[in-house]
Amino acid sequence: MALILNIETATEVCSVCLSRDGEVILLKENREGLNHANLLTVFIEEILKEADIKATDLDAVSVSSGPGSYTGLRIGVSAAKGICYGAQIPLISISTLQAMAHHASSTLNREANTLYASLIDARRMEVFSAFYNNENKTVREIGADIIDEESYKEILNQQPVVFIGNGVEKCKEALKHENAIFAEEIKASSSYLAPIAQEKFESKEFEDVAYFEPFYLKNFVATQSKKNILGK
Repeated sequence: MALILNIETATEVCSVCLSRDGEVILLKENREGLNHANLLTVFIEEILKEADIKATDLDAVSVSSGPGSYTGLRIGVSAAKGICYGAQIPLISISTLQAMAHHASSTLNREANTLYASLIDARRMEVFSAFYNNENKTVREIGADIIDEESYKEILNQQPVVFIGNGVEKCKEALKHENAIFAEEIKASSSYLAPIAQEKFESKEFEDVAYFEPFYLKNFVATQSKKNILGK
């Protein structure tokens, strides 16, 4: 039996769940914006208290590894590493995009040849994306795409694609292909990490707690306030 704490902070969703053998038993989640710094530790403490356990009772911590929000990922990974280091338990990392695709393929019951395109909003008309098949195998690696009416046309001409994640809205406006299916309800959640975390725990696919870093995909760029530029 494996008791795993799962943390998802790659997008606007702040989500923590506790799973036993891949099944979620407690979930705390906020989908109202980037409040991770205020909410994450509170959610973790509440879950441990409700489950009447300590961090040392956990078998592992899994964390969404990105791509996504630079700040969100830093907060989530830092918390996960801190728990693992203090409790001397393994750290498991899971692609945010793959976790969403796994949930979609296992719950939507689409045709066998359907692909699942996980999209994370990267501002303007850009998204972080990756494509997975019905068995959650990677068909197209993670990349950053500019969305327009020609996006993914070659893939859509061959088979149906279910688009998921918080980048769906951009695609829905631009893509009018008959094979494009939009599952707007599927967005990042720690509950999607649970079954994958269990598989990785059983196969001992662990990260080095000291050196693990999230997958940002794009370098973080700090923008300067106009007030500072103008000297006001």
